[in-house]
Amino acid sequence: ETNTLPFHPFENQEGDILRMEKEHQVLQEQLREAEEKLEQFQSRSLEEVGALQELLKKSTEETEVSQNELDWFHQDSEAQMKKWQQEKKENRENLKGLRSTAKKLSDTNERCLKTIDDKEKQYNVCLNTFLETSNKFANDKVKLEELIKKSQDDCQQCVQRAVKAEVSVLQNWKETEVWKLQGTIAKAEGNLRVLKALSSSASAAPVLKSQIDSWEIFLSNVKKQLEKVEAEYEEKIEQVQNGAQKCLSKVETVAVPAP
Repeated sequence: ETNTLPFHPFENQEGDILRMEKEHQVLQEQLREAEEKLEQFQSRSLEEVGALQELLKKSTEETEVSQNELDWFHQDSEAQMKKWQQEKKENRENLKGLRSTAKKLSDTNERCLKTIDDKEKQYNVCLNTFLETSNKFANDKVKLEELIKKSQDDCQQCVQRAVKAEVSVLQNWKETEVWKLQGTIAKAEGNLRVLKALSSSASAAPVLKSQIDSWEIFLSNVKKQLEKVEAEYEEKIEQVQNGAQKCLSKVETVAVPAP
């Protein structure tokens, strides 16, 4: 028969020891898990501490570099500040000079404006005078152009009359010379007819033949002279009509001796 009564002083009621053993086992399991977690945590902590130490070292180095850069920055800032102050001083001096120059330029500008105004007034006076003179000259020019045109028309008419007169003179000279030569030709032809009529007699033919030949040669030369005179006078008349000058002269004729 199993004794189920509590085991004093370790049990207050039945099963306390078993329950405590189970709780002890649970606690041991929890302790084991806690130790494992602690080991893992310590391992991670060591890694993190190493990383943090490395980061701290790097940060320290960067801090030193940053400090150097900060020192350089301060030095550069001081140099820039000195440079800026020097530039500020120079700018003040330049500004003072520019203000003086601006004052001079302003005074010069006022003088120039006054001079321009005076010149503009003079220009307007000269322009008005010029316009009046120009209008007068324009009117005079129109009158002169009208006179010139009238003179040109008159001159043209005179030239035309002169040409007609020269042509008329040349035509008269031509007709006179032609009339003379035609008269000579008519006389020569008359003499030839008479001589040829007389030469119909056999006894007179040998004697008159030389005279007939001479008159025929004379007649031929006079006809050539007539053609030459007519051609040269026609040429002179054409030249005069085309505007040539110094053409008013007689055609030279060569006297042809009669037999």
